[in-house]
Amino acid sequence: MQSESHVAGEIASQPACWRQAHDLAPTLAGRLPRAGERVAVVGCGTSLFMAMAYATLRESAGAGETDAFPASELPASRRYDRIIAISRSGGTTEVLDLLAQVRGRMSTVAITADESSNVAGAADELITLGFADEQSVVQTRFATTTLALLRGALGHDLLALADDAEQALSGNLDPTLTEAAQITFLGRGWTVGLAHEAALKLRESAGTWTESYPAMEYRHGPISIARRGRVTWMLGEPPSGLADEVAATGAWFETGEGLDPMAELVVAQRVALAQALSQGLDPDQPRNLSRAVVLDSH
Repeated sequence: MQSESHVAGEIASQPACWRQAHDLAPTLAGRLPRAGERVAVVGCGTSLFMAMAYATLRESAGAGETDAFPASELPASRRYDRIIAISRSGGTTEVLDLLAQVRGRMSTVAITADESSNVAGAADELITLGFADEQSVVQTRFATTTLALLRGALGHDLLALADDAEQALSGNLDPTLTEAAQITFLGRGWTVGLAHEAALKLRESAGTWTESYPAMEYRHGPISIARRGRVTWMLGEPPSGLADEVAATGAWFETGEGLDPMAELVVAQRVALAQALSQGLDPDQPRNLSRAVVLDSH
């Protein structure tokens, strides 16, 4: 194994990538959704979770009805003004199938890291974030840079966000997090997608037992697994009283201490990397995974 994994460098490069997204966002006015458009955002795995976060942010900002779906699950009867498909590799089977199915009926834009991939000819418009591409199988900077770009188009301050990411990368990780036997991530609104993504990073990289829920759903059953040696990690503002209820179980309640939740996701990425390395795993090559899911038949 190399002395420093690709994913370690990719995690560390996120503030710079988000600053590039800040510069790029104003140039994409014609390709990203206009105010009032009905939009669907699709992806698979990590890309789906970024789609979920953006969809909630866009609709809550009053920019228009916005839904998020796994690329394989867009309802056939739905009609949208625009579909955004997120695919780092540009070769994911479900994304390409969907774009082929809606071609000529709905406007489509693909966000990818590879402008030479199959998605380039499958979508009406293409946005390429080659500067955020990755060598690791595990997605980190491409996904967060995509979300940063979409947030920038909604008027979010990406330079302040990048500063928060710098803070998330500094200092030592709390052993309570890196040594936790189980972590449950919680979110509210747009951060539910981030919670799902944080949990996925721990599962992919280290095989850690993780779960993720909307925060208000946590008390409807999932809190039953909370106990000493386990962590409940809130991305964003927690519901009133939840911290005390988790503390009463003996579990550790983690919050972002004022960081933007997307920067807090960077901390979760670092924890995933630390847990993988502590087990002697290669964080660039997680078990049973590949860079793109390409299906022979489906």
